[in-house]
Amino acid sequence: LDGNNPTLLYGYGGFEISLGPKYISTVGVSWLERGGVYVEANIRGGGEFGPAWHQAGLKSKRHKCYEDFIAVGEDLVDSKICTPKTLAARGGSNGGLLMGMMYVSRPDLFGAIHCAVPLLDMKRYHTLLAGASWMAEYGDPDTSDWDSFLHKYSPYHLIDEENSKYPPMLVTTSTRDDRVHPGHARKMVKKLWDLGEGKDWPVYYYENIEGGHGGAADAKQSAFMTALAYDFMWNTLSRGKSD
Repeated sequence: LDGNNPTLLYGYGGFEISLGPKYISTVGVSWLERGGVYVEANIRGGGEFGPAWHQAGLKSKRHKCYEDFIAVGEDLVDSKICTPKTLAARGGSNGGLLMGMMYVSRPDLFGAIHCAVPLLDMKRYHTLLAGASWMAEYGDPDTSDWDSFLHKYSPYHLIDEENSKYPPMLVTTSTRDDRVHPGHARKMVKKLWDLGEGKDWPVYYYENIEGGHGGAADAKQSAFMTALAYDFMWNTLSRGKSD
């Protein structure tokens, strides 16, 4: 490893869901066999270390989830496994919110981001589809929660118009997602395209018209969506390699 290996950092960090050692065939074929490095971050909000690990990232403490993910990314760079130009981040659903926060808070740390079926507008998330059922996790934006902490992790509201450069990002969603409304992804991309005109803000968008929250209705669509994401990240990071 010399810093030139495309490195993919995956995270979720919510709802007491645990990430652990396992074999993922798509990661093996699409990433590892090509010489890439794959990393999963066990950040607060997840369930890897029991209920207290989950509770450590709830509501006003949610910033800890994002700080943990950033710390893992920084350690990969400090360890010379990769550089920011060869480091990609990927996450979906609650992990898509994580990706949105990485995009707006640490654009300097990542060379590519894949943000899948994301929550991004935390001011209105509770009015869309299943969003109201997640207020125990995130908080209630119709109360003082918004001013106290929720506005601090609403990527849609944190785009910096003065920033001249953001990393390349692929945003994917599904028209028929019945959990996270595709409106989150649509409005975020539209705002980035509008505000980023003439700036170095490369944003790509793909919306599958079928498939629900998983983003694909059958094996063929799933294979396409997977290839789309991995090719985007691999090709983008490959341009960041040093000679």
